[in-house]
Amino acid sequence: MPSNLISLKLIADSTRLRILMLLEHEELSVAELQSILGMGQSRISTQLAKLKENTLVTDRRVGKNILYSSCANEELLNVARFAAEEVDEIKTDKAALHLALKKRRDRARAYFDELAGKFGRQYVPGRSWKGLAEAFLKILNYEVVADLGAGEGTLSQLLAQRAKKVIAIDNAQKMVEFGQQLAKEHKLPNLEYRLGDIENPPIDPSSVDLAIFSQALHHAQHPQRALEQAFAILKPGGTLVILDLLQHNFEQAREMYYDTWLGFSELSITQMLEDTGFENCETAIVDKEDEPPHFQTLLATARKPV
Repeated sequence: MPSNLISLKLIADSTRLRILMLLEHEELSVAELQSILGMGQSRISTQLAKLKENTLVTDRRVGKNILYSSCANEELLNVARFAAEEVDEIKTDKAALHLALKKRRDRARAYFDELAGKFGRQYVPGRSWKGLAEAFLKILNYEVVADLGAGEGTLSQLLAQRAKKVIAIDNAQKMVEFGQQLAKEHKLPNLEYRLGDIENPPIDPSSVDLAIFSQALHHAQHPQRALEQAFAILKPGGTLVILDLLQHNFEQAREMYYDTWLGFSELSITQMLEDTGFENCETAIVDKEDEPPHFQTLLATARKPV
């Protein structure tokens, strides 16, 4: 643990201060910091190394990238925020951060736009009829359902055969358009597709009886935020169902399927649900694939308190 004096000297440098303020809001790669700050890779890496050496930032490997985030204590961050008010570039840094995150989301949307109309015919990790069947045993007879990260809506279409209304959310325009066409062809007027992000779904608060993430949560930049949004849109007493991959080490999934997270452990899912405010949290492993890398499907259910 560095002394307060050393920490203060570190953030007295405007470049390091700008980096720390950015990493307080979002974990970023060196390339993203380059784009935001307009600086060279060597300069940024040098400053990150100094901040990391003094335990003001931490890093984690995600596929080919290393993402950095702030781990400075709140007292030091308060000082840094105060100092940041005198650095003019920090105001433009916020706008540049917003643009960098938009580009990150756009890359993900482009990937899923390419898959529109292909999901039903191509392999998707963790999507098995056994897993879906296990989930269906938990979600019969709900009136208003939100399918969060619905893709082209395979599950949404099944739900719409029983529910009064199904709202399918996806952030890829072509996925939404394809799903809308399928709903029309299958004569499902109670199935509505909406363009939106699972971390900020376009659904009114406390308006749905059931929210579902089916192989969607591991694509979220911030899974905890997605769960908090699901909690917000559920009615008191409403149910959340998660079908996702059990935590694995198949790093190629980041490139092959644009996965942000390599699945989740039963413990981590339970902890996130409880931290969000859900109760009656249950988990189970409902399927294991025969072929390498032997993905396993995790089913989790929870309830919003009345």
